[in-house]
Amino acid sequence: MKRMAGSHRGTIAIFAALALWLGSIAPLISTAATPAQSSVSVTYVNPQQFTENRLYGWQDRFNRVDYLAQLKAYLIKQGQAILKPGQSLHVNITDIRLAGAYEPWRGPQWSYVRIMRDIYSPRIDLNFKLIDQDGNVLREGKRVLRDPGYLSSGESLPGATGASLYYDKALLRRWLMRGPDKL
Repeated sequence: MKRMAGSHRGTIAIFAALALWLGSIAPLISTAATPAQSSVSVTYVNPQQFTENRLYGWQDRFNRVDYLAQLKAYLIKQGQAILKPGQSLHVNITDIRLAGAYEPWRGPQWSYVRIMRDIYSPRIDLNFKLIDQDGNVLREGKRVLRDPGYLSSGESLPGATGASLYYDKALLRRWLMRGPDKL
């Protein structure tokens, strides 16, 4: 029994040394693989004046929904996937109206439940600038992303994916899916 415990200690020491070595070369490997990384920056312009915050700020504080951070992280991740190496995308979001609305007239138990109806469609207004690796502006413009038929668009239901802000992220996803040349 004593001999087995000693051999396990030796094996653990070997794995620990290997893990340390791999940890020290991992940054070298990852930077060597991406010489000209693409980047996405997202800025919210005056978010306290967004339609969503003006209309429903008190409900979302109750629900502790940090939709701005979620949408920003999503846009950065999806944007990086479509950019060519060395390109950068700068997005300034100027207004947001999330899908759905609160209907407090249904009673106190419904005051903090977001109801999805076609009349409560999502909207995201933004300005963007796509820049190449030399600093040249490839595309820029203003976009008003809307989906008035978001509930009947044929996409899978959010329950199937479990994603929060599903319909709002779908607006951004469809915009980015056009590709860098058609933003």
